[in-house]
Amino acid sequence: MSSNISSTDQKLRVAGGAVTGALSVAVLGGAPLPPILSPVLGVIALIMIATATVGTCPIYSALGVSSRSRGSLGSTEK
Repeated sequence: MSSNISSTDQKLRVAGGAVTGALSVAVLGGAPLPPILSPVLGVIALIMIATATVGTCPIYSALGVSSRSRGSLGSTEK
């Protein structure tokens, strides 16, 4: 599977995953949000960080989308 996430997209996913993960932990710590949000936010955070780490987004693949430029390393588009 080829990479379909640009470096900017990866950075945004890591940052978003970190914020979402911190919010998930905050809900566990008593933040005034419904407790059901904690596992939901935790799973979202893990997915965001995992896709950034691997460099491939399954949703992008299914839709035929890529945030990488055509000439960048790892891109198989011609």
